Amino acid sequence: MTHQFINRRRFLATTASAVALARLSGGASAMAEKVSTGEFAAYDGLGLAALVRGGEVTPLELLESAIARAEQVNPALNFMSQKLYDLGRATAGRALPEGPFAGLPFLLKDLRLMLAGTPTRQGAKFFENLVAPEDGPLVRRYKKAGLVIFGKTTTPEFGVTITTESALTGITRNPWNTERTTGGSSGGAAAAVAAGVLPIAHASDGGGSIRIPASCCGLFGLKPSRGRLPGGGGWAGASVSHVVTRSVRDSAAMLDATEGPEPGGRYSAPRPTRSYLSEAGRDPRPLRLAVMDVGALENPVHPECARALHDAAKLCEDLGHRVELAYPPVDEELIRQSLPAIIAVETSLAFDRWAAFTKRSVTAADMEPVTWAYYQMGKAIDPRAYARAIYIFDDIAADLARFMENFDLLVSPTLAVPPFPLGTLSLDRPFEDYVATISRVSPFTALFNMTGQPAMSVPLHWTSGLGDGLGDTPAGLPVGVMFAARFGDEATLFQLAGQLERAKPWAGRRPPV
Repeated sequence: MTHQFINRRRFLATTASAVALARLSGGASAMAEKVSTGEFAAYDGLGLAALVRGGEVTPLELLESAIARAEQVNPALNFMSQKLYDLGRATAGRALPEGPFAGLPFLLKDLRLMLAGTPTRQGAKFFENLVAPEDGPLVRRYKKAGLVIFGKTTTPEFGVTITTESALTGITRNPWNTERTTGGSSGGAAAAVAAGVLPIAHASDGGGSIRIPASCCGLFGLKPSRGRLPGGGGWAGASVSHVVTRSVRDSAAMLDATEGPEPGGRYSAPRPTRSYLSEAGRDPRPLRLAVMDVGALENPVHPECARALHDAAKLCEDLGHRVELAYPPVDEELIRQSLPAIIAVETSLAFDRWAAFTKRSVTAADMEPVTWAYYQMGKAIDPRAYARAIYIFDDIAADLARFMENFDLLVSPTLAVPPFPLGTLSLDRPFEDYVATISRVSPFTALFNMTGQPAMSVPLHWTSGLGDGLGDTPAGLPVGVMFAARFGDEATLFQLAGQLERAKPWAGRRPPV
């Protein structure tokens, strides 16, 4: 990652003058043709914030460059759910808090997170008029960190699938290959970061929705422990927020800026003893890693994903860590039973609550077929099934905690396949087909939402062109490797992630879009 300062005059020659041209000629679309984004994209978030603190560039100049880049690539990728450019300009033009990311442009995922005066549309037409009366607690922390929010990113309807395709906002495309998925449900955020619009974007993860888009888009994505951040608790505590980033240190510094219990929150995690940013710069002690034996799975893992896991294990071994093949004592059928029951009940409750508030009925026309199936399941399900699913969460967490008494980290592929073709898991598919496909494609990530453990996807592999069961896989697609730690131990994840980033840097890889 390049962090050195650029010459202010040279930066302004490409950015500020283009801003003036854009204002004279009608806005950001004209500026998209004028601004060179190469130097902007060479920096991570902390690097850009350092430019602002050093007087090398202003927050407004950074924002206009980000808007220009968004306008340039969004037509091809479709990651913007809401353009809040005027809000961003108003924020950038005021004095900002002296936070670690003061002046950095930032995008929120358009799901659950509340930004005062703006809709939280949940990827669904039904929620188009759900306008937040005030900022949520995590948004307040983002603003305190100095971030300049200028839009919201796309997500599938209610975040219930792992691709970002929506009847409301359309198809979000992968910058590495526009016929492939970005992953979901934070696919809009991942596309924006991968395409160089900005170095950090908000994401959330209820079954893999930070780690899966990070894997599909060649980014670093860490799901924190349950209760680490405010605003969690959805899907019986399975859903948590954080960010997708290009650099490990950005993710660490953002967690430093936002972590801590929410007043009145149901969940909490042990507070860190040192900053996560310092952990990211510190090599870990020799670790004992349980590398998942993917050959033990009922469904096969794509050769590229198996190779990514093998190569990551070999790299860790070369770095001095102890690697053992192992498989956690988890009943996969219980996973398939429990999380869908919770999603179904909470989906039906959310739609019914908003229907009651707006005094309207809920019909099949209000949502996509898979969401409608979840909604109907949630209304018909035995009330005891929700409690039973939570008990299953607890049992799985206890079993995995005992397993990890002998290991520091558990390592697996993030997904069982590389980024798959668009349409594979869209919400207009028959429900039974959707359930069977998602179980085959993503058998790994949801486990750690159930247990509450932190887990990260690290971009350590790109495809060479091997085939798969979903059609031929072209070369050059990113494939993530997932590392999970004991509950509350993000520190070890950041230590290893920083070590891996130094040993096998990925920042120089850029997608064609």
